[in-house]
Formats: sequence, structure tokens, C-alpha cells
Amino acid sequence: MSAVAFRITVLGSGTSSGVPTLGCDCAVCRSEDPKDQRLRPSIALRLGERNVLIDTTPDFRTQALRARIRSVDAVLYTHSHADHILGLDDVRPFNYKQRGPIPIYGAEDTLKDIRRVFRYAFDDGAKQSAVPQIETCVFTDAPFEVFGLKVKPVRIDHGRSRVYGFRFGRAAYLTDHSAIPEESMKLLEDLDVLFLDALRHRPHPTHSTVAQSLETVAKLKPRCTYFTHISHDLGHAATEAALPPHVRLAYDGLEIDVPS
Repeated sequence: MSAVAFRITVLGSGTSSGVPTLGCDCAVCRSEDPKDQRLRPSIALRLGERNVLIDTTPDFRTQALRARIRSVDAVLYTHSHADHILGLDDVRPFNYKQRGPIPIYGAEDTLKDIRRVFRYAFDDGAKQSAVPQIETCVFTDAPFEVFGLKVKPVRIDHGRSRVYGFRFGRAAYLTDHSAIPEESMKLLEDLDVLFLDALRHRPHPTHSTVAQSLETVAKLKPRCTYFTHISHDLGHAATEAALPPHVRLAYDGLEIDVPS
């Protein structure tokens, strides 16, 4: 049996508004199935004693408490939309515990936006109250390492925007995307675990649909695929029953061990 290289924990599998959606009384929003309750999209990678997050959502505090995260050792950012960055301030307790700054990795434009949104954390001068202690690290398309794990940024289309997914070992995480460029598809071959955006069945200008993501699965043939960034259009049980056995819906709290 292969040794476990790292563990993926799904912190949130929902879309930008989460599920239940505010003000909505649809069947999925009223569902008592815990798998229909979806916080904003994020995962954590457990590398030995280290925890690496992909994105810090507005729900990060709740996600960290629920997953019993005891440290945050690095954060990788896919892009700078609100549902992916606004929980950054909640890393402060980890700064106190770890007695140092937390490195965050992002494309240059993503880090520029984070510096603007969290300007108070980056301003020079004495602070009157606690702020996140952050060390910014710019990535390009080239691979980089985080605590010995090789990370390959994967460019994807999010409507008219270019954002990033990540490949790490035999797993890859692609959240918000409407299309995957051909050159990026080549970076996603021979995977054990693949996460793909699958917002709903109806077309959307900036997100993949269930049918579009199934086409991606058919081309890449990963061993197992999990759809994420799921809206309240999709009930967990009914949607998953219609999927092939090697394609599942992600859900909050899902844990996956990825072999080395």
C-alpha cells in the first residue's frame, strides 16, 4: 500500500453566496442533509504537522474551528475575489500561537488586491491593534515548493479573467473556472484526485456546469474527481446519484488521503 503524501480536507464546497443562500426558501436551502450545507470554497492540505490552505474565505473562522485546524503555515491564493480572500484577518490567532508571519502565495495581481483590501496589515508604522502578520510571495507559472511539496500553478479562465488552480503531486484543485486552456489541460494528466468547479446545470458566464466538468473528466481521466463550488441549484443526493461512480460531489468536511 502506498504511503500517504498528504491529506486534503474540504473546508467549503459552496459558491460565493454559500448554501443555504440568504433569503432563499428552495428545497436545497431548506434541506436537512448536512451535505447540502456548503460554506464558501476552500481546502486545507495537511503535510505532516503543517497546514497549507488554498484561499481564506469569509467563513474561514468557522471552517478552522470545525476542522480543528491548529496552525496555518501557508496560504495559496487562486485569485482575489471576495469569497476567496476575506477571511485573511482571521489568521491573527495563528500568528500569536506561531510567533511569526504566515507566508501567502499569489499571482502579482492577486497580492496587489490583497494589499489594497487589507491595507491596514501592510501599512508602515506602529499599530494600535493586532493585524494579520503576512509575508507575501509572488508566483508565476513556474513550479514552487511549500514545505517540500512541489506546487504547479495552473492557469484557468474565470470568464474574462485569468485565475489559478494548483497541481500538487497526483492531485489538483481547480475551483472558479469557465474553461481550461489546452496548455493547462496538459498539466492535469495522470491524476489520482481532481477537484473541478461545477456550479449548476444551467450555463454561467464565469463557472463550469456539471456537463462541462464531466467533459473535462472524460478528457483527463483522473482516478477520482470531486465537483466543488456548488450552488443551491444542486441537491447533493439527487445530483450525485446521476454521476458516474468515479465522480462525486465534494462536501464540507470531506477528507481525502493522497498517496505518494
